[in-house]
Amino acid sequence: MPGINDIVTLLPEVYLVVAACVLLLLDAFLKPSQKDAVHWLSVLVLLVGAYLVVSGQPAGGATAFNGMFIRDGVSEVLKLFSLLVTAVIFIYARPYLKDRAIPFGEFYTLTIFASVGIMFLVSAGSLVTVYLGLELLTLSSYALVALNRDSSLSSEAAIKYFVLGALASGMLLYGMSMVYGATHSLDLHTIHAAIVGTEWKTLLLFGLVFMIVGIGFKLGAAPFHMWIPDVYQGSPTAVTVFIGSAQKLAAFGMAYRLLSTGMGDIAGGTTGLAPQWQLMLAVLAVISLAIGNLVALVQTNLKRVLAYSTISHMGYLMLGLVNAGPEGYSASMFYAVSYALTSAAAFGMLIILSRAGFECEEVDDLKGLNQRSPWFAFMMLLVMFSLAGVPPLFGFYGKLLVLKAAVDAGMLWLAIVGAVFAIIGLYYYLRVVKVMYFDAPNEAVEVRATPDVASRWVLSINALALLVLGFTWAPLFAWCQRAFAG
Repeated sequence: MPGINDIVTLLPEVYLVVAACVLLLLDAFLKPSQKDAVHWLSVLVLLVGAYLVVSGQPAGGATAFNGMFIRDGVSEVLKLFSLLVTAVIFIYARPYLKDRAIPFGEFYTLTIFASVGIMFLVSAGSLVTVYLGLELLTLSSYALVALNRDSSLSSEAAIKYFVLGALASGMLLYGMSMVYGATHSLDLHTIHAAIVGTEWKTLLLFGLVFMIVGIGFKLGAAPFHMWIPDVYQGSPTAVTVFIGSAQKLAAFGMAYRLLSTGMGDIAGGTTGLAPQWQLMLAVLAVISLAIGNLVALVQTNLKRVLAYSTISHMGYLMLGLVNAGPEGYSASMFYAVSYALTSAAAFGMLIILSRAGFECEEVDDLKGLNQRSPWFAFMMLLVMFSLAGVPPLFGFYGKLLVLKAAVDAGMLWLAIVGAVFAIIGLYYYLRVVKVMYFDAPNEAVEVRATPDVASRWVLSINALALLVLGFTWAPLFAWCQRAFAG
């Protein structure tokens, strides 16, 4: 039976589950004219959840349910930013959902349940908790992608996501079963201790390969990226922004728990299977950087440009993981946070410029945006420059830190590959800037920002934060370092 300490340790997760159920019931009984209450209550629920994560964080960390759930510095950072980013997404989503008559209650409830899945995933201390968090996140995401029932494109994207996601989940589970067979344990710390003396190294390596497939799919790394472009394009943009931002924090947390806690040296050495998965991740990073940047060059749909951009960014995130030490992990987590904030602003801009009957999805839709809305053109410029890694924007320091982590790991060649593809990637980001500032407006396409005041203000703060954090990034990185120091 769970003790009171176990429940206290899981208080933020328990609170969000209860709150999501209450919101679902409330939505069922409210009149259509009162649905706005669900929106603002959902934002409040996430902000209170973020407060509980920070205020209840034990100084030295804590575990619950016999080590199946870990509450430490790593989970604190990832949970806090995932909840804050999701709250921002809710504010972006409100005018989008109202214009298209997409159900408020289902969107907010499913997204909160997905956020709970993220929180379980980043706090996993057991293979069981990893799979529980992953399935809660992915099942909610499948439903979110198909939420716009009037769109055949959304239904097609949901089917593709479901089929490929189920395949990846099956491979991950198969890999876990092999690891369990070799170590006779589901606990990640016990698995790590058992790896050193086990005679079943071949079985472990097979299990590791299948688990890397699951991690690669969740990250959206090539060659497990096939779902990303279609899902990004086919999903309602309010859903795409969640999949492209907050979920990447979950993917990093899953990779860290499985690879470092379970199959690496927590102190940063190369015992266990770290040398093997370092090489695997290095190969995936190179493939992701190549496919993501090169294919993005020829895309005309802005959501697909950002989709292939995501693939390349996950390649950079893996450069930090390849380090297999605290500095590399902290660099990767810093990169994941910076990318989540930047991606939220990028898709938020598409939501702001869309309206009923018009989806701002093509690069050409932004032609002459500076003449129509100079402020939002400038906001988009900041977002594109941050994604490209142009100093002094936030994204520049993320790229710099993961490249340094690769060099420190003795993989100078990998850092050079990353730098080369960063230069190649400049083209498709600068193309968006060129279209906004130097092309004449397309008179056949009327692009204007939504009149929703809250989303306009939040987008402006989100984009300007990328500039401010570019000058004040050191405290955040120090926080990431402290999370892995213990």
